[in-house]
Amino acid sequence: MRRKLVVGNWKMHGSLAANAALLQALASKPEQGAEMAVCVPFPYLQQAQAVLRNSAVAWGAQDVSEHAQGAYTGEVSAAMLGDFDCLYVVVGHSERRSLYGERDEQSAAKVAAALAGGLVPILCVGETLAEREAGSTEAVVSRQLDVVLRHCGVEALSKAVLAYEPVWAIGTGRTATPGQAQQVHAFLRHRVASADADVARGLRILYGGSVKAANAGELFAQPDIDGGLVGGASLVADEFLAIAGAA
Repeated sequence: MRRKLVVGNWKMHGSLAANAALLQALASKPEQGAEMAVCVPFPYLQQAQAVLRNSAVAWGAQDVSEHAQGAYTGEVSAAMLGDFDCLYVVVGHSERRSLYGERDEQSAAKVAAALAGGLVPILCVGETLAEREAGSTEAVVSRQLDVVLRHCGVEALSKAVLAYEPVWAIGTGRTATPGQAQQVHAFLRHRVASADADVARGLRILYGGSVKAANAGELFAQPDIDGGLVGGASLVADEFLAIAGAA
């Protein structure tokens, strides 16, 4: 049975002082049924490592370079993340795709780099509002997923996490209904199953898109939703813990 996973994506938020209180609150809670993790900005990885190392909460980063090393100013490699004992790294988030021009092929290369570095990539896929209204949701997420399957092979997904994040529901307050989210999650699992049924059965697929304590329970009750990739709500300890409790 797939164990639920709830991951906080802090995005570009935080300060040493504010982080300390949030991380301590998370670290002080006993292990729950669901796994928990936070993906923090690069400068705060050492702080997360120091506070969470003896807790039930894992930590990770929000991006990784597809390159192992070299003249790539501003980039951070998987090995560097490993120096801070990161477990997870978010790859292909819609903000990386839309704001920084990350291509499907680049996301696939980052998945490969993360796996080679011993990290668990959380691969994000999802459609814009225009794409959903055009009836292109399945075509879009298929394209984003299939590039990774071709580049890395389906076995790579046995060591990864998939996250469906409808772009129109990220930070907007809008949320896909549980039925809408479940439909896409089931489609993604079926897509993977067409290549390897065993990998598909074990693959955790998270929902990301304005997840809150108020809607988490209903979302996580869907058979193919295995937890959440949580944005703004992960910056409030009580709210994030309540979401994890719902899982």
